[in-house]
Formats: sequence, C-alpha cells, structure tokens
Amino acid sequence: MAEEQLPQLTLFAGQDPSQETGVLFPEIWKAAERLTSPQDRLREEGLKELKAVDGFRRSPLLAYVLATRLMDPNLEIRFHVIQALGDILGMGDRENSTPDLIRHHLQGYLSQMRRRQIFAILQVAERYSASEEDIVAILNMCSYAGKTLSGILADRKAPVPIRKNAIYYCGRVGYVDSRPALERLIGRLQAQSERQTHMDFVSTSRNTEEQKLILYARAALEKLKHLP
Repeated sequence: MAEEQLPQLTLFAGQDPSQETGVLFPEIWKAAERLTSPQDRLREEGLKELKAVDGFRRSPLLAYVLATRLMDPNLEIRFHVIQALGDILGMGDRENSTPDLIRHHLQGYLSQMRRRQIFAILQVAERYSASEEDIVAILNMCSYAGKTLSGILADRKAPVPIRKNAIYYCGRVGYVDSRPALERLIGRLQAQSERQTHMDFVSTSRNTEEQKLILYARAALEKLKHLP
C-alpha cells in the first residue's frame, strides 16, 4: 500500500518545496537566524546571503523579518535593509518579480510604522543620500507617516538634520496632512527671526541652524499646494 503523502508546509510563496527552494531551505533558514543575531557581523552576513538567493522575494516570513530590521542599531545595516525593502516594493529593476503576497505582507507591517521606525529611517536619509527612492517607496506604504513626520519636524528637541529630512519627505511623498505643521513652523521661525532683528538679540548656533528649516518648509509647502 502506497504511503500517504502529506501536504508540505513551506515558507515560500508560489514555490514547489521539491524544487530549488527545498534544496536551499537549510541555508536560507540559517541566514535568517543570522539576520536576527545580536552581532553586527552576523546580521550583515545574513542579509547578504538572503539577498543573494532572492529570499525576501520568495518568502512572506523573510520579508516580514527584513522589515523588522528597520530599527537595526547599525546604521549601515539599516541602510541596506532600506535598499532591500525599496527593491522589493518596486523601486528596483525587478519590479514585476515580487509576488503580490509578499507586497501584501510588507504593506501590512509598514502601514503600522510610527515614530520610532520613521525616526530610524530619517537617520539613514541624513547619512545615505542614495536611500531616497527606497525611503519614498517605504513611506508610501504608511498613510499615517504624514502625522508622524509632522510631529518630528515640529519637535525642537530633535536634531535639526532629522527635522529637515522630515520636512523634505512630507513634500516628496505628498503628505497633505502635514500642511498645518509646516505653516506653524514657518510662522514660528519667522517670528523668531524678527525678534532677533528688532531686539538685536544674539542668536545661538542652534537657532541659526533651525532658521534654515524655513527654506525646506516653504519648498515642501509649494509641492503640497499642487496636490488635492
């Protein structure tokens, strides 16, 4: 009597586990474990190995794990995570090769991003200009991000370069709900500048640096004016 064949569970979307992914499974699993390691070197190795076998496009689980690394403590690794996510979401050369199931899982996670994740993304934006298109792809998955960016750009305790990038991406992505925050920021900085002029006030270096945000805020508002 022939032995009954039980259905095989697989981590991979749209793949026959008897084919290449089944052969690669042990290596992929080990690489996934390295991606979550507390050691920078192992996380970097795991990320490279999974990208090499296109693991993030094959597995919803691996794509989800990748997204959780948006707050990786190592800024360079975080940058590579953002690049990988941007590629999966369609900003790379292989736009049509990402299964809808993978996109759906990523969108579900990224739509829940709040201040910690978005602040971590802005830190990468400040250091790595090459991340811009990938960051746009990620932020587009989160309609709530406009409110979070508005909070960051208005936060006087946040580093000015981070606030600058929050302003930039409000306009770049098109978060119309950030308009009031941008207008308030411009008004406050203009009033501050006028007080310094009339009172012959000696401004601090931080106030001087903060004043530069007016130009970015005006540019972002100009972009948002053309949106519904």
